Parts: sequence; C-alpha cells; structure tokens
Amino acid sequence: MSQEIELKLALGPEGPEGPDALRHHPLLEDIAPGVAFLGNTYFDTPTGELEAARMALRLRRLDDRLLQTVKTRGEGGGGLSRRGEWEWEVPGPGLDLAGLAGLPPAALGDDVLERLEARFTTDFRRETWQLEHRGARIELALDEGEITAGDRRMVIRELELELKAGEPAALWSLAEALAARVALRPSDTSKAARGGALLAGEWRLPVPEGGSPQAWLHRAVVALDAHADSGRAEYHAAAREAFRRLAAQGDTVTREAAGALADALVDDRWLTPALGRCLLQLSHHLSGREPLA
Repeated sequence: MSQEIELKLALGPEGPEGPDALRHHPLLEDIAPGVAFLGNTYFDTPTGELEAARMALRLRRLDDRLLQTVKTRGEGGGGLSRRGEWEWEVPGPGLDLAGLAGLPPAALGDDVLERLEARFTTDFRRETWQLEHRGARIELALDEGEITAGDRRMVIRELELELKAGEPAALWSLAEALAARVALRPSDTSKAARGGALLAGEWRLPVPEGGSPQAWLHRAVVALDAHADSGRAEYHAAAREAFRRLAAQGDTVTREAAGALADALVDDRWLTPALGRCLLQLSHHLSGREPLA
C-alpha cells in the first residue's frame, strides 16, 4: 500500500481564468506536459457498500495497460487529503478478484466481492507537469472530461497536486502561486463520490455537519462541490451559512477570510482568482484531518 497525499482543486469554467490560464501560467508555460486519455470504470455492489464505506474500486485503461485501483476513505480537509491506495496491473477484461481478496480493507469481504458490478465511468484527458517547488517534487494533473452513469453526465474540470517527495506545505505554496492567475478552489469530493451521486439521479451525498472550524470549512467546501454539480440553491446557501458560522467563531485570520467568502457567495459566479486564493489561504490556515466525502 502507498499513501497518496494530494491537494484537489476545482477549476472555474472555460475562459480567460480557467484551464487555459493554468496552461499559460509562468510556472508551467515552458514545461511540455504529458498527455494521456484515461478511461475508468468504477465498481460497487448494487446497494453501494463500497461507497458507504467511502472506498473506491476502479479499472483504468491507460494505453494498452489495465490498472486496478483501490482507494480508502481519506482524511484531511480544504482540498488536502491523505488516502490509502493499492494499484496493480491486471490482465483483464474484468476485475482481479483474487488480488482484491488479499487486501486488508474490511469492506472487501467475500460477500462483497461476489456482488461487485460496474456502476459508472469517468473518461478524461489528463495533462501532467512535473515540478520542483519549495524543496518538494510535485505532479500537477489537469483532468478535463466527464462522468457518465446511464444517460446522465457530469463535467470533470479539476486539478490535482500530488506530493511525490517533500513536505505537504509545498502543495499549499504551489496552489496559492497558481491561484494568483487561475480561478480555482479546494474540493473535498472525489470523482467516485460524484459518480455515486450521479448514478442516483440527484446529489445524495450528505453535506457533513459543522462544529469545529475545520468541520465548518469541510461543510462549506463539500456544499460548494454539491452546488457545482447539481445547481441546487440549497447547497449554495449551505456553503454561505457555513462560512458565516466559521466567521463567527474563528480567529482574526479566519473571521476575515470566511466573512469575505460569505459576502461573495451572494453571486453564483463568485469564483475569481482572488476569492479562490482567499479560500486556499483559509484552508491552509485551518488544515486538519476531517473525514472526507
């Protein structure tokens, strides 16, 4: 097993401050990215037992290779996560059930393995850059494509900063540098969780409760994820209220940033480089270990 440490960021829509702004950022414009097309099928039981355990199981087609991956529930918050991950090449065309049976996650018992079925797919173009930043080695992956469940579709437009070597603080530093020109924000919801919500036909992922400053932040970020996918006004309102609650109980830095974000959320199109950077700085300030959606 390896441990994946990454900072997950949602990008704004196509336009002068979206993915093209990232590609032309001074930190990246002189680096030729790697490009790959990834086709992924996610598996679960008909009743969603892996999703309930916040686990993800997928087969990924990459060129002529087929990779099987298991990820466990993450912890973190404000976009930063740490997850257990197992990945190995398989002959296909289906799952390597024997390999799954040898893994420790409790949700993968024999009764679960025999009921696994394909549930939804994610297909996207990935551009990757390798950077040395603040003494760390970081891989940037820009994913653009869609999640498909039956006849339902959802857009993928996200950036992942994965720590390959060094300290997690470098991820925050790099994200803030990118946010000076690119409209992006932390995201706490995985592609697997988004696919599960799409499969259900509506956003069913519960928005986590508040409580501590870190918990209110996590609630706000997941609500923003839910609003971006569903367009439902109650999630926009939940994010704004979570920032208000955070502003009422935090320290000076927290109060100022959370208050500014609550005020900005009167507009659905609130995400700008300046406000995205504000949310990144708040997330870094409060970075803790909340269970992730």
